[in-house]
Amino acid sequence: MELIRITHDNLETEHICCAIANNKDCQVLSKKAWLKERIDEGLVFLKGNVRGKCFIEYIPAEYAWAPISADGYMYIDCLWVSGQFKGHGYSTLLLDECVRDSKEKGKKGLVILSSKKKMGFLSDPKYMKYKGFETADTASPYFELMYLPFDKDADRPCFSSSVKETEHSGTQNGFTLYYTSQCPFTAKCVPLIEDMAKKRNVKFQAVHITTREQAQNAPVPFTTFSLFYNGQFLTHEIQSEQKFEKILAVKGL
Repeated sequence: MELIRITHDNLETEHICCAIANNKDCQVLSKKAWLKERIDEGLVFLKGNVRGKCFIEYIPAEYAWAPISADGYMYIDCLWVSGQFKGHGYSTLLLDECVRDSKEKGKKGLVILSSKKKMGFLSDPKYMKYKGFETADTASPYFELMYLPFDKDADRPCFSSSVKETEHSGTQNGFTLYYTSQCPFTAKCVPLIEDMAKKRNVKFQAVHITTREQAQNAPVPFTTFSLFYNGQFLTHEIQSEQKFEKILAVKGL
Protein backbone atom coordinates (compact mmCIF):
# COMPACT_ATOMS: atom_id res chain seq x y z
CA MET A 1 0.00 0.00 0.00
CA GLU A 2 1.18 3.50 -0.82
CA LEU A 3 1.56 5.74 2.24
CA ILE A 4 0.75 9.45 2.06
CA ARG A 5 2.07 12.02 4.52
CA ILE A 6 -0.18 14.99 5.20
CA THR A 7 1.51 18.35 4.56
CA HIS A 8 0.38 21.94 4.31
CA ASP A 9 0.15 21.43 0.55
CA ASN A 10 -2.25 18.47 0.56
CA LEU A 11 -4.11 18.94 3.86
CA GLU A 12 -7.15 20.51 2.23
CA THR A 13 -7.59 17.82 -0.41
CA GLU A 14 -6.64 14.58 1.35
CA HIS A 15 -9.19 12.43 3.15
CA ILE A 16 -8.01 12.27 6.77
CA CYS A 17 -11.01 11.87 9.04
CA CYS A 18 -11.73 8.24 9.69
CA ALA A 19 -15.19 7.38 8.34
CA ILE A 20 -16.20 10.98 7.60
CA ALA A 21 -16.19 11.52 3.86
CA ASN A 22 -17.48 15.09 3.57
CA ASN A 23 -14.68 17.66 3.65
CA LYS A 24 -17.20 20.33 4.66
CA ASP A 25 -18.37 18.41 7.73
CA CYS A 26 -17.71 20.36 10.94
CA GLN A 27 -15.75 17.40 12.29
CA VAL A 28 -13.39 17.35 9.30
CA LEU A 29 -12.94 21.12 9.42
CA SER A 30 -12.18 21.02 13.15
CA LYS A 31 -9.63 18.23 12.80
CA LYS A 32 -7.88 19.81 9.83
CA ALA A 33 -7.64 23.14 11.62
CA TRP A 34 -6.02 21.37 14.59
CA LEU A 35 -3.62 19.47 12.32
CA LYS A 36 -2.63 22.58 10.42
CA GLU A 37 -1.25 24.16 13.60
CA ARG A 38 0.61 21.00 14.64
CA ILE A 39 2.47 20.20 11.40
CA ASP A 40 5.14 22.82 12.04
CA GLU A 41 5.65 21.33 15.52
CA GLY A 42 6.71 18.05 13.97
CA LEU A 43 3.38 16.22 13.85
CA VAL A 44 3.23 13.45 11.26
CA PHE A 45 -0.08 12.17 9.90
CA LEU A 46 0.65 9.17 7.70
CA LYS A 47 -2.18 7.38 5.94
CA GLY A 48 -2.76 4.67 3.45
CA ASN A 49 -3.84 5.83 0.03
CA VAL A 50 -7.44 4.87 0.81
CA ARG A 51 -10.62 6.45 2.10
CA GLY A 52 -10.98 4.79 5.47
CA LYS A 53 -9.42 4.10 8.84
CA CYS A 54 -5.81 3.32 8.00
CA PHE A 55 -3.41 5.84 9.50
CA ILE A 56 -0.93 6.75 12.22
CA GLU A 57 -0.51 10.16 13.83
CA TYR A 58 2.52 11.01 15.97
CA ILE A 59 4.37 14.04 17.32
CA PRO A 60 7.51 14.78 19.39
CA ALA A 61 6.48 14.12 23.00
CA GLU A 62 7.46 17.63 24.06
CA TYR A 63 4.62 18.87 21.85
CA ALA A 64 2.11 16.13 22.70
CA TRP A 65 -1.32 17.16 23.93
CA ALA A 66 -1.00 14.81 26.86
CA PRO A 67 0.13 15.18 30.50
CA ILE A 68 3.30 13.12 30.21
CA SER A 69 7.01 13.47 30.80
CA ALA A 70 8.78 11.85 27.86
CA ASP A 71 11.42 14.23 26.57
CA GLY A 72 13.20 12.88 23.53
CA TYR A 73 10.47 10.39 22.66
CA MET A 74 7.89 10.37 19.88
CA TYR A 75 4.28 10.25 21.09
CA ILE A 76 1.71 8.34 19.02
CA ASP A 77 -1.63 10.13 19.12
CA CYS A 78 -3.46 7.47 17.19
CA LEU A 79 -2.79 4.25 15.27
CA TRP A 80 -5.99 3.07 13.63
CA VAL A 81 -6.54 0.37 11.07
CA SER A 82 -10.01 -1.15 10.88
CA GLY A 83 -12.73 -2.53 8.64
CA GLN A 84 -11.62 -3.96 5.32
CA PHE A 85 -8.04 -2.86 5.95
CA LYS A 86 -7.48 -5.13 8.95
CA GLY A 87 -5.49 -8.32 8.57
CA HIS A 88 -3.21 -7.12 5.78
CA GLY A 89 -0.24 -5.99 7.87
CA TYR A 90 -1.00 -2.29 7.48
CA SER A 91 -0.69 -1.59 11.21
CA THR A 92 2.81 -3.03 11.10
CA LEU A 93 3.59 -1.04 7.96
CA LEU A 94 2.53 2.23 9.61
CA LEU A 95 4.23 1.48 12.93
CA ASP A 96 7.46 0.41 11.22
CA GLU A 97 7.53 3.70 9.30
CA CYS A 98 7.00 5.59 12.57
CA VAL A 99 9.93 3.68 14.12
CA ARG A 100 12.15 4.36 11.10
CA ASP A 101 11.27 8.05 11.03
CA SER A 102 11.70 8.46 14.79
CA LYS A 103 15.11 6.79 14.79
CA GLU A 104 16.19 8.95 11.88
CA LYS A 105 15.20 12.00 13.93
CA GLY A 106 17.28 10.78 16.88
CA LYS A 107 14.40 9.95 19.20
CA LYS A 108 14.80 7.74 22.28
CA GLY A 109 11.76 5.66 21.43
CA LEU A 110 7.97 5.69 21.10
CA VAL A 111 5.24 6.37 23.65
CA ILE A 112 1.52 5.63 23.37
CA LEU A 113 -1.52 5.73 25.64
CA SER A 114 -3.19 2.40 26.32
CA SER A 115 -5.26 0.66 28.99
CA LYS A 116 -5.30 -2.45 31.17
CA LYS A 117 -7.54 -4.18 28.66
CA LYS A 118 -8.58 -3.28 25.13
CA MET A 119 -10.88 -0.25 25.09
CA GLY A 120 -12.21 2.07 22.43
CA PHE A 121 -10.11 5.11 21.43
CA LEU A 122 -7.00 3.67 23.16
CA SER A 123 -4.28 1.47 21.71
CA ASP A 124 -4.72 -2.27 22.12
CA PRO A 125 -2.32 -3.33 24.92
CA LYS A 126 -2.04 -6.87 23.57
CA TYR A 127 -0.97 -5.64 20.15
CA MET A 128 1.45 -3.08 21.58
CA LYS A 129 3.10 -5.73 23.78
CA TYR A 130 3.39 -7.97 20.73
CA LYS A 131 5.25 -5.11 19.05
CA GLY A 132 7.69 -4.82 21.96
CA PHE A 133 6.06 -2.05 23.98
CA GLU A 134 5.95 -2.27 27.77
CA THR A 135 4.16 -0.36 30.48
CA ALA A 136 6.07 2.69 31.71
CA ASP A 137 3.46 4.16 34.08
CA THR A 138 -0.19 3.84 35.10
CA ALA A 139 -2.97 6.21 36.11
CA SER A 140 -6.38 5.47 37.56
CA PRO A 141 -8.74 4.04 36.75
CA TYR A 142 -7.28 2.01 33.86
CA PHE A 143 -4.84 4.10 31.81
CA GLU A 144 -1.38 2.81 30.93
CA LEU A 145 1.49 4.70 29.33
CA MET A 146 3.36 2.23 27.13
CA TYR A 147 6.74 2.77 25.53
CA LEU A 148 9.18 1.23 23.10
CA PRO A 149 12.74 2.39 23.91
CA PHE A 150 15.30 2.27 21.14
CA ASP A 151 18.07 1.96 23.74
CA LYS A 152 17.84 -0.15 26.90
CA ASP A 153 19.26 2.74 28.92
CA ALA A 154 16.68 5.27 27.74
CA ASP A 155 14.80 7.18 30.43
CA ARG A 156 11.41 5.73 31.35
CA PRO A 157 8.51 8.05 30.45
CA CYS A 158 5.80 8.79 33.01
CA PHE A 159 2.54 10.61 33.54
CA SER A 160 2.68 14.14 34.89
CA SER A 161 1.76 14.79 38.51
CA SER A 162 -1.53 16.41 37.47
CA VAL A 163 -3.07 13.02 36.64
CA LYS A 164 -1.99 11.48 39.94
CA GLU A 165 -4.27 13.75 41.96
CA THR A 166 -7.35 11.95 43.31
CA GLU A 167 -9.56 15.03 43.61
CA HIS A 168 -10.06 17.71 40.99
CA SER A 169 -11.75 20.85 42.24
CA GLY A 170 -13.04 21.79 38.82
CA THR A 171 -15.11 18.60 38.44
CA GLN A 172 -17.12 18.60 41.68
CA ASN A 173 -20.48 19.92 40.46
CA GLY A 174 -22.49 17.98 37.88
CA PHE A 175 -20.85 16.88 34.63
CA THR A 176 -17.45 18.22 33.61
CA LEU A 177 -16.02 17.32 30.24
CA TYR A 178 -12.42 17.91 29.16
CA TYR A 179 -11.88 17.64 25.41
CA THR A 180 -9.67 18.77 22.52
CA SER A 181 -10.05 18.98 18.75
CA GLN A 182 -7.45 16.26 18.20
CA CYS A 183 -10.22 13.79 17.39
CA PRO A 184 -12.76 14.95 14.79
CA PHE A 185 -15.71 13.29 16.53
CA THR A 186 -15.69 15.73 19.46
CA ALA A 187 -16.74 18.62 17.20
CA LYS A 188 -20.17 17.08 16.73
CA CYS A 189 -20.71 15.04 19.89
CA VAL A 190 -19.85 17.69 22.49
CA PRO A 191 -22.56 20.20 21.47
CA LEU A 192 -25.10 17.35 21.25
CA ILE A 193 -24.58 16.00 24.77
CA GLU A 194 -24.19 19.50 26.17
CA ASP A 195 -27.61 20.32 24.73
CA MET A 196 -29.07 17.12 26.17
CA ALA A 197 -27.88 18.10 29.63
CA LYS A 198 -29.26 21.62 29.24
CA LYS A 199 -32.71 20.33 28.30
CA ARG A 200 -32.71 18.19 31.47
CA ASN A 201 -31.54 21.13 33.61
CA VAL A 202 -28.45 19.08 34.43
CA LYS A 203 -25.26 20.99 35.24
CA PHE A 204 -22.73 20.45 32.47
CA GLN A 205 -19.41 22.21 32.03
CA ALA A 206 -17.46 21.64 28.82
CA VAL A 207 -13.77 22.55 29.09
CA HIS A 208 -12.34 22.87 25.60
CA ILE A 209 -8.57 22.41 25.86
CA THR A 210 -7.19 24.72 23.19
CA THR A 211 -3.46 24.89 23.95
CA ARG A 212 -0.67 22.39 24.42
CA GLU A 213 0.10 23.88 27.84
CA GLN A 214 -3.45 23.24 29.03
CA ALA A 215 -3.31 19.67 27.74
CA GLN A 216 0.03 18.94 29.38
CA ASN A 217 -1.38 20.03 32.75
CA ALA A 218 -4.75 18.33 32.40
CA PRO A 219 -6.11 16.14 35.22
CA VAL A 220 -6.65 13.17 32.89
CA PRO A 221 -4.31 11.18 30.62
CA PHE A 222 -6.76 11.22 27.69
CA THR A 223 -7.28 14.89 26.92
CA THR A 224 -9.24 14.13 23.75
CA PHE A 225 -12.37 13.35 25.77
CA SER A 226 -12.75 12.67 29.50
CA LEU A 227 -16.05 12.95 31.34
CA PHE A 228 -16.53 13.44 35.09
CA TYR A 229 -19.63 13.52 37.28
CA ASN A 230 -19.50 15.12 40.71
CA GLY A 231 -15.74 14.73 40.81
CA GLN A 232 -15.70 11.08 39.71
CA PHE A 233 -14.19 10.04 36.41
CA LEU A 234 -16.82 8.31 34.24
CA THR A 235 -15.39 7.55 30.82
CA HIS A 236 -12.92 8.52 28.13
CA GLU A 237 -15.08 7.10 25.33
CA ILE A 238 -16.59 9.74 23.07
CA GLN A 239 -20.33 9.76 23.65
CA SER A 240 -23.15 9.43 21.17
CA GLU A 241 -26.57 10.67 22.21
CA GLN A 242 -27.60 7.09 22.94
CA LYS A 243 -24.59 6.43 25.16
CA PHE A 244 -25.01 9.67 27.08
CA GLU A 245 -28.71 8.91 27.52
CA LYS A 246 -27.72 5.70 29.32
CA ILE A 247 -25.39 7.64 31.63
CA LEU A 248 -28.18 10.09 32.45
CA ALA A 249 -30.52 7.20 33.20
CA VAL A 250 -28.01 5.53 35.51
CA LYS A 251 -27.57 8.80 37.40
CA GLY A 252 -31.33 9.20 37.68
CA LEU A 253 -31.30 12.30 35.53
